[in-house]
Amino acid sequence: MAAPVRALAHALLGSVFVAAGAQALLRPSRYAERAAPITDRLGPALAKVDQRLPTSAEALIRINGAIQVGGGLLLATGTAVRPAAAALTGSLIPATIVGHPFWSVQGKAAKQDELVHFVKNLGLLAGLLLAAVDTQGKPGLPWRTRRLYADTQRSVRRAARTASREAKLVARATQVGRRLPS
Repeated sequence: MAAPVRALAHALLGSVFVAAGAQALLRPSRYAERAAPITDRLGPALAKVDQRLPTSAEALIRINGAIQVGGGLLLATGTAVRPAAAALTGSLIPATIVGHPFWSVQGKAAKQDELVHFVKNLGLLAGLLLAAVDTQGKPGLPWRTRRLYADTQRSVRRAARTASREAKLVARATQVGRRLPS
C-alpha cells in the first residue's frame, strides 16, 4: 500500500522542481537581480577554486535550474530517489533565500506573500528531507552496519569456541599418547 503513495508523492514533489528548474534554465535573467547578493559572493570564491568555473549570476542560476530539472526527473520517476532528494535539498535552500526574502520586502501585502512562499518552500524542504532518508522499507546503512558488526562478533565467538574445543581435544590426545583422528 505504501508503494503507490510513495510513487505518487515522488512524482508530485519532483514535478515542482522540473517546472521551477525549467524556468531557471530558460529565463535566468528573470532571477539574476534577486540572486545577485548570493552570486556576487559565490562568484569570487568559485574563481579562486578554478578560473574555468562559471561565476556569473545567470550561469549559476542555470546550473541550479539544471540540478532541479535533473533531480526532479529522477525523483518523479523513482530513480535514485535519495541522492536526487539530497541534491534538490541543496538547490532549494539558495533558491528559497534568493526567491523569497520576506525579511527585506517593503509593504505588508508583499511581505506576507513572500512569507507564504518561503514557508511553502520549507514544506517542500521537509518532503525532500523525508525522501532523502526514506529507505522504502529496506534496512538503511546504519542498521546494516550494526548487523554486520553483530554478525562478525558472533562468528568470531563461534570460531573461538571451536578452536578452544579442538585445542582441548588435541591436549587430551597428546596426554594419553593417542594419535589424533585425521
